[in-house]
Amino acid sequence: QLQASGGGLVQAGDSLKLSCAASESIFVKKTMGWFRQAPGEEREFVAGINWIGTGTMYIDTVEGRFTISRDNAKNMVYLQMNSLNAEDTAVYYCTASSRPYYDPRYDYWGQGTLVTVSS
Repeated sequence: QLQASGGGLVQAGDSLKLSCAASESIFVKKTMGWFRQAPGEEREFVAGINWIGTGTMYIDTVEGRFTISRDNAKNMVYLQMNSLNAEDTAVYYCTASSRPYYDPRYDYWGQGTLVTVSS
C-alpha cells in the first residue's frame, strides 16, 4: 500500500511537504516517485528517486523548487514543495516501480492527496 498525505490549501509562494507511507513489500529496493493530475489534465510525472537516494529526476517545471527524498528506515518518501504557484494545483500521487528512477513507468499507485494553490 501507498498512503500519501500532507496536501492542503496554500497561497502562492508557500511551501508544503507531502509524505507517503509505503508497505515494505512495495518500498524496499524500489524506485519511488510522485505524479500529479491537475483538473482536466492528464496525470504527469513529477519526481523520482532511486532506492539508495542518490539518483533523482524532476520535470522541468518543478526543478529547483521541489525535492524528493526518502527514509528507508521508515518506508517513507517525501516531496518538499517550495515556491508553489497556481500551476502546481493538482492531486498528487505516490508511486513505486521496479525500474530505474529515470524510467517514467510506474507499477504501484496510492490514493492521491490534493494540493490547492491560491494565487
